Amino acid sequence: METETTTKDFPVFPVRAAMEAGDGVFAAFFWALRRDLRLAMRSRAELGVQILFYIIVVALFPLSMAPDRQLLLLLGPGVLWVAALLASLLSLPRLFASDYADGTLEQMALSPLPLPAIILGKIGAHWLTTGLPVVLLVPLLSIQYSLEAEAVWVLIVGLLIGTPILSLLGAIGAALTLGLRSGGGSLLALLILPLYTPVLIFGAMAVDVVRSGASAGAQLSLLAVGLLLALVGAPFATSAAVRISLD
Repeated sequence: METETTTKDFPVFPVRAAMEAGDGVFAAFFWALRRDLRLAMRSRAELGVQILFYIIVVALFPLSMAPDRQLLLLLGPGVLWVAALLASLLSLPRLFASDYADGTLEQMALSPLPLPAIILGKIGAHWLTTGLPVVLLVPLLSIQYSLEAEAVWVLIVGLLIGTPILSLLGAIGAALTLGLRSGGGSLLALLILPLYTPVLIFGAMAVDVVRSGASAGAQLSLLAVGLLLALVGAPFATSAAVRISLD
């Protein structure tokens, strides 16, 4: 009899067929990615709130200071990065909370499929619904900070590399704080914000370096290295944290 993993309101996933075909890792990744994207599309209001939060933070910040173009140019990249960081942090609890509450996460952990691949698929869906919209909004929101075209492009590239790191690292904290009845959000912020700091520094610094007339290759390369390390290590660390939370 074929081994199957069921998810409420979603098609049955043929575990044994995928494993016999030798593509269990990729099958698990794409199944989790499609599933979480469908779930996200069912809760468009929640996604809209997170995107609106990012827009409001970025748009209101210039109103709190004097209309000095040089000051806006100086602070703009940092504001855009901090707002992206906060938007990612705001959305992290939904990464595992609903699956943990209804027992789906435990089924995933008990499945013969590799849990790190499933986790990576969930993280990918989180980035597509949280990080990617932030990147796409940058050209529009950067107008009020009077950023030059080259600085905007570097900011976009930096966010394209950096926001997946935020999702990968944030998943570890989200898994560690599963099941906490109170204070989970505060503990999650305390765990994750120190890990986010280097990403924020290198991302904002890349724009400053370009505005000074130099190349941002070093900063973007460091972000790329961080992304590779996070892609390799974060799914396994998150899987271990999920198993600890389920025990």
